[in-house]
Amino acid sequence: MTNSGFTFTISSVPFDEEYRPADGTRVTTNFANLARGERRRENLRNTLVMIDRRFNALMHWDNPTGDRYTLALQIVSAALTLGEGARDEAFPLIEILHTTVTDRVSGTVSDGMVGNNFSSYVRDYDFSVVLPGHVNAGGDGAPAGFGDLHGNLFKHFLGSSAYRDNFRKPPVICLSVSSRAAYRRTANVHPILGVEYRNDDVSPTDRYFAKMGLKVRYFMPPHGVAPLAFYHIGDLVGDYTNLELASSVATMETFQKIYRPEIYNANSVAAEQYRPSLTYQDYSLTRIVYDREERSRLAVEQGRFVEEHLIKPYGAALRRWCATCGL
Repeated sequence: MTNSGFTFTISSVPFDEEYRPADGTRVTTNFANLARGERRRENLRNTLVMIDRRFNALMHWDNPTGDRYTLALQIVSAALTLGEGARDEAFPLIEILHTTVTDRVSGTVSDGMVGNNFSSYVRDYDFSVVLPGHVNAGGDGAPAGFGDLHGNLFKHFLGSSAYRDNFRKPPVICLSVSSRAAYRRTANVHPILGVEYRNDDVSPTDRYFAKMGLKVRYFMPPHGVAPLAFYHIGDLVGDYTNLELASSVATMETFQKIYRPEIYNANSVAAEQYRPSLTYQDYSLTRIVYDREERSRLAVEQGRFVEEHLIKPYGAALRRWCATCGL
């Protein structure tokens, strides 16, 4: 298999009050979890209001009433076809979010950040099938080559015409900090990203995302209570505008308040030496329903889906291609 045997296609759907996950959507995707059940419309409406309010709080200058801007979110799905004669249809590979910002005063519409949330079928396979299987077999740490295929596919996607034709800049992925690590506050402060934290330990997530070509910095935004992890290519501060960075913070801090309230909706601010914990009890809940247990269960199911529909039929060819990538 050569690079020319890969074809990426991109589709998108608005994440708004009418959003319903499509049949091909990775159902462990956090925003898909919010869009199911009796309170789906209320969940979505409240989430979008939280995002807008947080963005306006960050972009506060010339914004006396705190409602100058509104954000629109598109769920971007990337699918992969493995050359001519593939036995299956395009395989759902990645889902990310793209934000756009409307200035109600000037009427201008601007690109926000692309990336933000990151969902991946192959990552489900790696962490829900490959890694547990390695550990259960008595293996220590991660198996050899863990994450190589995922990393090469991601980098190939970013280099594809499908990505370059739709987006001007590389993505920034914003995740929760790890509850297994300790972070220390620095003197560096950014007007949008906030106070920078450092962590000298390299986590499994850091190593996995490094194979995707991404490095990480940690910032606690103004009026936030815990740092966020920003995985990026190039210069996080220099390559992106305040508007782009604010759109990422507003979107992903909102989601983290819903998904990780123990950390991001805590009732106290992260200390100078900070170790996040999901067992912390002094936090507030949003009015948005989110099923964390369902998400964990579905990750295993979707990892098995990858095993059946991608790894078994194409695994040998993918491994040969991966060996030529020099990761």
